[in-house]
Amino acid sequence: MTDKLSELTAAGVAVWLDDLSRVRLSSGGLDQLRREKHVAGVTTNPTIFAKALSDADEYNWQLRDLATRGIEVEESVRMLTTYDVRWACDVMRPSYDGSEGVDGRVSIEVDPRVAHDSDRTVAEAKALWWLVDRPNLFIKIPATEEGLSAITDTLAEGISVNVTLIFGLDRYSAVMEAFLTGLEQAKANGHDLSKIGSVASFFVSRVDSEVDKRLEKVGSDQAKALKGKAAVANAQLAYERYSEVFSSDRWKALAAAGAHPQRPLWASTSTKNPDYRDVIYVEELIAPGTVNTMPESVIHAYADHGETRGDTITGAYDAARKVFADLESVGVDMDDVIVTLEREGVEKFEASWQELLDGVRKSLEAAAKGKGAPNKAAKGNAKAAEKAGGA
Repeated sequence: MTDKLSELTAAGVAVWLDDLSRVRLSSGGLDQLRREKHVAGVTTNPTIFAKALSDADEYNWQLRDLATRGIEVEESVRMLTTYDVRWACDVMRPSYDGSEGVDGRVSIEVDPRVAHDSDRTVAEAKALWWLVDRPNLFIKIPATEEGLSAITDTLAEGISVNVTLIFGLDRYSAVMEAFLTGLEQAKANGHDLSKIGSVASFFVSRVDSEVDKRLEKVGSDQAKALKGKAAVANAQLAYERYSEVFSSDRWKALAAAGAHPQRPLWASTSTKNPDYRDVIYVEELIAPGTVNTMPESVIHAYADHGETRGDTITGAYDAARKVFADLESVGVDMDDVIVTLEREGVEKFEASWQELLDGVRKSLEAAAKGKGAPNKAAKGNAKAAEKAGGA
């Protein structure tokens, strides 16, 4: 049988898993995906951790120990999540070593409540880097306006960064600028650029969800004909900007010093509309030097019926620009779409973080009373993990 994920990898797309849990780690499931499904990296977010901690008893022993020690809830969350990420880094280490530090990365996000506070974001990034203490770690920083300087300052410390919650082209350009400046400062600070990695997580399906809603409201046949086209076009034009930046003289000087490019990572790639092909956000976004982080269901779907048709991005720029022009002609304000998605993205992760804190608090209280740790108490709060999804 054809190994469709191998074909995707050969086309230049690194297959990453958008999920993590202690069950996946203890069962050997993550290592199996690495060995059998070409999974070369892992992304997490607060929603994923909220679901993981609500679903499994594997955390009970650690929760009991944390309760016995009297550790506060926020620090307990740090201990629980960094334990899983450190373990995942070790599982993915062969991919890291085999790719000379390009793949095999595992991401952990800063507290999303500080997404608009640059100084606290950098402090949080440094603390997580120290806690996990693995070279194949990525610290996830949201691409808010305040996050841009935090991205630069974190990279300048020699810390690898996954920039998350990117929805628009102009913000993506600003993220690449922050990356280049961060590497230049890291070089000036004496860091080995070959050890610093970065990806820019450009969200996909959420764009279609928001745009399609607006097109449905417009209601015309012309508007409805544009449904399901905005997200792919947006990502394709992002890749065009990536290609321009990473062929510049400024980048070539950093590459000569050993730097790796900041690869575009397609996030939120599970389809939210059941009318769309379940692997559309993989098949339509194939190009060299990219990452696609997927829920396990999408990985298996692509392995079953995905089609790797070569580069599906670089020849599509004019068509993508026409999609944008057509959206404007029917009254869809893409600038407002992007602002809305960024705001909602941060809010969703903040809500998931609060759910995570609440669930761990209940478990710690139960453990302190000698009743064990009822991890399933917060289960209802985490049902939307894959639906919210994204790196």
